[in-house]
Amino acid sequence: MPGNQPPLLEAKNVRLDEQGAPQVDGLSLATQGNHVVILGAPRALFEAAAGMRSPTRGELSLLGTGCTDALAARHVAGAPLDPALPPKWTPLRYVEWSARLAGHSRSEARTHATQALQALELTTLANAPLGPAPLAARRATVLAAALATQAQVLAFEDPTPGLPEAAHRALSRILALALRARPWLLFAARAPLDTPLCLEADEAIVLLGSRVVAQGLPSELAARERIYAVRVTGDVPTFATLAMARGARVEASGSELTLDLGESLGTRDLLELANQARSVIVELRPLARAFA
Repeated sequence: MPGNQPPLLEAKNVRLDEQGAPQVDGLSLATQGNHVVILGAPRALFEAAAGMRSPTRGELSLLGTGCTDALAARHVAGAPLDPALPPKWTPLRYVEWSARLAGHSRSEARTHATQALQALELTTLANAPLGPAPLAARRATVLAAALATQAQVLAFEDPTPGLPEAAHRALSRILALALRARPWLLFAARAPLDTPLCLEADEAIVLLGSRVVAQGLPSELAARERIYAVRVTGDVPTFATLAMARGARVEASGSELTLDLGESLGTRDLLELANQARSVIVELRPLARAFA
């Protein structure tokens, strides 16, 4: 982050529960960029970053302020994927309503809503009902609603899954331009490196469970074709020792490991090493696939 500004998002030993079960447990991270893609995170982390839920344990802050406090102070606005939308409402009414809930006056809300709809290229659909609107338009409306709050930071779930390729790229381009001047956090299962929004990102963080397995420029992480996030059950220390003896570089956190296979090892070799260690690989994920 520039100067002495706190991280856009910082987690310290965070646990997030869903119906009593941990979705995140022991997560610690600190972002360094202003446009950050977080890959592999459960929805609970997006909701917590957007101030929609509080951690069961630990601290989660946005620009140095607790995320729930940041929401109350209008420092952050969240845009979830596919929330229920009133089918008879128009994008203008929905986005204006969002601005009003954020504390803006009626005239301010109309101005902010109009500007947000223009930024998301929804002007021609502004007065059409949301029910029959195309999926991309409904998702853009949710993003416009967050934008119209005038929050300093936008946290949003990837709005592109399931869209046709043309609509996917168009929405990514529109968002990249609309959000260029403000900090944002994008939460996604994966993020194609060549889309306009991912190209606009200055940092990517890849999570495996509750552990950061990679952090850096998206282009650099996407080039790590020989690095795998691995989850193992059984004798994990022996498996790690065998892998290192064969030339792999290993970072371990309990049953979760990050392996750089080097030049000689392959994924089939890992399965053989697990068998030798009387262990089982239950997840094997190349970091580069997060950008496929």
